[in-house]
Amino acid sequence: MKVLKVIVAELCVASLLLAWSMAASAAEKAADNYHTYCAQCHGVKGNGKGVNVRDMSVQPRNHTDSKEMSARSDDDIYKVIKEGGVAINKSVLMPPWGDVFSDEEIHGLVTYLRELCQCSYGK
Repeated sequence: MKVLKVIVAELCVASLLLAWSMAASAAEKAADNYHTYCAQCHGVKGNGKGVNVRDMSVQPRNHTDSKEMSARSDDDIYKVIKEGGVAINKSVLMPPWGDVFSDEEIHGLVTYLRELCQCSYGK
């Protein structure tokens, strides 16, 4: 019976470690996706100062601006990533990424953007 308790405890610890590892991997993947696909316009730091800014007629969103970002719901952020700027009546220069990212990856990007702005919707 003692051996069974030890095995169950070890399985619980292993499950927690696996869950933590998967969450860390998802966060890392979102950051990697952001730096690969978004940083050219929104900047490596998310401040809207990417290398493409000088050629753009509309300046990209500053994802570190907590006041501006907290005015956007997670659903709106998800929608603009998936369907592009026109989906929420914003710039046509924001392309749709729905054919590039899975829904799970887009949700990861929304979470990453909330980390950049250190904000949540309405706060």
